[in-house]
Amino acid sequence: MSFFDALNISATGLTAERMQMDVTAENLANAQSTNNGNPYKPQAVELSAVGSGNNFQAQLSSALGGSAPTPGGVQVTGIVTENVPDQLVYDPGNPQANAQGYVKEPNIQPVTEMTNLISESNAYQADVTAMTTAKQMYSETLQILK
Repeated sequence: MSFFDALNISATGLTAERMQMDVTAENLANAQSTNNGNPYKPQAVELSAVGSGNNFQAQLSSALGGSAPTPGGVQVTGIVTENVPDQLVYDPGNPQANAQGYVKEPNIQPVTEMTNLISESNAYQADVTAMTTAKQMYSETLQILK
């Protein structure tokens, strides 16, 4: 394991969580947005593990005395549009209403999105704490070596 792997892994987590918070904020901002009768579709971030030490076989091999797995982190593999049905809201006075008086709106649950945002914020803070702790350990190590 390299001397700065802890910082690099925390940095990948920070980047991923920031992207998730941005997408969640966009979902919240567009919770009632429609464009010519087409409601906004919520989005989600896809993440994947980086490095060779992220599978069970590598961890088991390491535990049995094999070579240590290479640490990696996480990376954003894409932003996908969620396939959720639109929500129909009865609003006959709306110019975008159909013949029965229903308007298509995005199927975004603000409570769920806010819960996701809190979780993402907590994960971001955990990555900041891990990075700060690693930085302090490196600093103390350099002080000992003086």
